[in-house]
Amino acid sequence: MHRHIRVELKRVATVQFFAPVLQLATIKSESRLKHLLQRLPGYCPESMNELWMCINSTLPGVSRKSDSWVGLGCCELAISADCRRECRQASSKNDITKVCKKVTEVMGSTCCSYAGRHTTCREYCQAIFRTDSTPTVSQINAVKEYCQSHSTQLLNCVSNFTKSYPIRSPIDSLYCCDRAEAPHCQVACRRILRTMSTEHEIMESLIEECGSKPLPQEPMWQCFLGSAHPPSPPEEEPPHPAKMDCAKLHCCSKANTSLCRDMCQEISINWGSQTWQDFDQLCEYNPVETELINCLADVREPCQLGCKDLSYCTNFNNRPTELFRSCNVQSDQGAMNDIKLWSNGTIKMPFMNIPVLDIRKCLPDMWKAVACSLQIKPCHSKSRGSVICKSDCVDILTQCGDRKRFHEGQTPERICELLSPVDDPERCIPLHRYLTPSSLGNNVVEEVIHPCNPNPCPSNHLCQVNRKGCLDELNCQPYICAPGCKLGEASEFLVQQEARIQVPTRTGPAGCYEVCSCGPSGRLENCVEMPCVDINKPCIVGGKQKSHGSTFRIECHTCSCYAGDTICSTRDCLGFESSKEDRRHFTGLPCSCPDRFVPVCASNGRTYPSACVARCLGFNDHQFVFGLCRVCNPCASKPCQRNQRCVPKYRVCLSDSSNCPQYECVGRPAACDKNNVEPVCDTDGLVHPSLCHLQQAGKILAYMGHCQDACRKHQPVCGHNGETYNTVCHAYSERVAVDYMGPCHAVGALSDVAPDSACSVIPCPPLSSAGCQPVIPPGACCPICASMLGILWNKELMNTNQPVTVYDVLQILQLHVSVPQCDIFGYLSIDHKLVVLIAPVEQQPTPLQIEACSKEAEKIDSLINYASPTLVSHVPLSAFLSSEIKASSIQSSGVCPPSPLPPLMCFIVGFLVAAAPVLHQL
Repeated sequence: MHRHIRVELKRVATVQFFAPVLQLATIKSESRLKHLLQRLPGYCPESMNELWMCINSTLPGVSRKSDSWVGLGCCELAISADCRRECRQASSKNDITKVCKKVTEVMGSTCCSYAGRHTTCREYCQAIFRTDSTPTVSQINAVKEYCQSHSTQLLNCVSNFTKSYPIRSPIDSLYCCDRAEAPHCQVACRRILRTMSTEHEIMESLIEECGSKPLPQEPMWQCFLGSAHPPSPPEEEPPHPAKMDCAKLHCCSKANTSLCRDMCQEISINWGSQTWQDFDQLCEYNPVETELINCLADVREPCQLGCKDLSYCTNFNNRPTELFRSCNVQSDQGAMNDIKLWSNGTIKMPFMNIPVLDIRKCLPDMWKAVACSLQIKPCHSKSRGSVICKSDCVDILTQCGDRKRFHEGQTPERICELLSPVDDPERCIPLHRYLTPSSLGNNVVEEVIHPCNPNPCPSNHLCQVNRKGCLDELNCQPYICAPGCKLGEASEFLVQQEARIQVPTRTGPAGCYEVCSCGPSGRLENCVEMPCVDINKPCIVGGKQKSHGSTFRIECHTCSCYAGDTICSTRDCLGFESSKEDRRHFTGLPCSCPDRFVPVCASNGRTYPSACVARCLGFNDHQFVFGLCRVCNPCASKPCQRNQRCVPKYRVCLSDSSNCPQYECVGRPAACDKNNVEPVCDTDGLVHPSLCHLQQAGKILAYMGHCQDACRKHQPVCGHNGETYNTVCHAYSERVAVDYMGPCHAVGALSDVAPDSACSVIPCPPLSSAGCQPVIPPGACCPICASMLGILWNKELMNTNQPVTVYDVLQILQLHVSVPQCDIFGYLSIDHKLVVLIAPVEQQPTPLQIEACSKEAEKIDSLINYASPTLVSHVPLSAFLSSEIKASSIQSSGVCPPSPLPPLMCFIVGFLVAAAPVLHQL
């Protein structure tokens, strides 16, 4: 029997697309089988359907039982020795998947590292090794055509990986359609195989049309899983199909020259275009196209905190609070390959060759720092660039450039003017930083961890920091892999499911967009075209033109130009020429309203300190009522149907074209999704896996998150939004940070020049860290050790068909905070700026953790001000115009002093504090 299986598996191996595959050993005990299977995943991709058919059909319980696992022979399918070895000890498809994924990624890392600095060649190479799809003929040809002038090693490496992929047509499997039981499924099956070319499309369409999952017991699926659809033959697929990358297309409007803008659009709409080569030569190093190049870099490789585990560029390790674009094994290998190539005496660039002396003898440490910097790509939060400082470039070429072989007119200064025109240490990479190892030790680095760097998730899933925790703490991971959608067929940029995304139209001019949703299929769907924005229309300010997207100051106001409209903050100004009378009446509040706290609740769900402030911001008397918003009972009027339950849902809306209901009508769900774990605490102090489970149990929500002992007693706190909460847990669950203990009874000024206000009588809690240089959020009374963003936004862009809330915006921004030791809070200030705080969550944050939160804030601030697609792709965030940052820092180390009134962060325990020992072990 085993010999028969081995023969069958060798047959299957001839039609597989991925090299590594493995399978399983003769195991009589199913419990032993399960135990060993936990070791296997990562080596064998799920697209190897025939292999999985072999595995699934031989697992115990699927076919007839035997004394041993018949699936042993499947292991012979593996080309990789590691895959075969692990396979023989594995016990589930899930384990095998992880193993194959790991092997594929390692092979891809090695092959693509030979691309050096040639970004596009590397992108084509990486497409070959995606573990969620099989490489197509066009992708293989693109590598051959584009990379042949860069690296024969890369071509040979890729060829070894792809040469075992036979080319077959989907119509070769038409006979499988006859095995479908339902007639409509047979018809749909034939249509799908004749009209679709990729395995992914075929499988998804069959599942949708036939309404069944691919189970090996069903004859049709048994046939398909056994034949494994490969890509279409060359004659049926154009060598370079038009594939769109909407994320890159976002960047094209940032081009300063029409040539680079046109080429950017071409490479974004037709992924296989050879325009990439021209783009590299004419635009990639053009100093006037810095904003375009940095935008494309954000899409390809977003800046992330932290770098570790490099074996060649070791001086880049142990840097948890620095930003890098490409700290991974592939770039580490690429730097080593660059040094080998440069040792031949020539540095090859897309638009020039630079002759150098023997770099093994002339400043070898500097050259290594150069190679590693260009591959690992440290990026400054202000400029997001990854260029070496000009002075370093000139020094190294002056000493090590081979002047005898320089072309006519070439000098170190002229070369560096092209390669590294910047010499501001805030906007370029100073090499001396990476000539020595980091001053931080391994133990200190564990104070700040980066669960999603490197990314542990499949390429079609987003990695998110797990801030919700797990009900099963023994199997709790510090990250979550959430299914997502790519922004186009050729895009690697992901957004989470159900997100509403703004993408440029394929054919319209710059400024024309459509809004789509990320569907469960993993694709953008339900797209609706939006009115075009005239990005060429300037604003006239003081007789001068301001371009679309520019930010400027008018008196004390922050302003931005949007399609010819000047949008400014609404704070009150106190000019230098103001009279004594003006200064005497200036309170720092809108319309210089008195700082008395007589709160009113406005129709947008926000509590304002007085009716004067509400009127000043445009609310009519019928649009607000006296009292705090959270005191009102939104369910008192019984707005829901009889079969539904009214649940209060307090929120602050940023849109004013739709209602802002403070409640939700819910029915008692019949069944809850067990995979959707988002713990909630009820008013009895009991935790439930999700809101659904709480409603099913008929309980009342107290706050989101695990129940905390510190929040069992009613201890009112005042949030930065001027709202009183029962406990700090109630405030935290709404992403609101605490200003001071006790109910709200004072309002702080919005201006630093305002006179002493009612806040002078407020007893503020001590700072969470001694030596912290804190910030005071606008309208708040007490300082806090956090970094703060003040965001100017366009109200018109927030006016969508459904209300956009502060909480919605904060949930999206939270995805960009990659360090679990930091979290995001925020509120709508009383002058209608969006205030966002990135704060440490540890009870006594260390200087390193405070620095990490500051860097996270700087990163988000930069993404907003440069309108990076990583943010503006999201519909709510596309309304952001500009951001101003105030960052906390530490002057000297310290801890929380003993106090009966612990600061905000000492209360925010949640998952991260409870799981801190687990996180530090991971």
